[in-house]
Amino acid sequence: MRTVQWLFTVSVLLFLSGIAFIIAAERERRAAPSAAAAAAVEVKPVASVKHLMRGIVSPASTVIFDSVSTTVSKAGVETKQPQTEEEWAALAGTAASLSEAGNLLMTGNRAVDRDDWVKKSQAMVDAGIETLKAAEAKNPDGILAAGEHVNAACDSCHMKYWRQ
Repeated sequence: MRTVQWLFTVSVLLFLSGIAFIIAAERERRAAPSAAAAAAVEVKPVASVKHLMRGIVSPASTVIFDSVSTTVSKAGVETKQPQTEEEWAALAGTAASLSEAGNLLMTGNRAVDRDDWVKKSQAMVDAGIETLKAAEAKNPDGILAAGEHVNAACDSCHMKYWRQ
């Protein structure tokens, strides 16, 4: 009878050990990077901050600033805003480009520091997203408000980091 109890105890312990190994293996599998993450492409920055400013940020912000306006003259009040689906879509694409430029400013060795530079770059990303949402909603007042945030993000960064 004693042998039967001993075999039963060993069997239960082996069964519990097997369950513990399965749980540990599953936790390890979940903690390991996925195959997609392991196969991720390494991003190598090409453009300098000046290139990004001249090639993306400045042209994009100019398009945003010039997209909606009201001019009062002797001839009357002239309101300018995108009129067609294509014009609104182009403005939305420009806003997305501005946001992505903010992301690019935080990648690689472009970040001058990991504190204010990142915060100011993120402010540009956020202002671009705000502009994108206003363009997708075809909201001229939203574009004007977002344009103020784009300007504030640019001015804030230039005050600290402007280099000729």
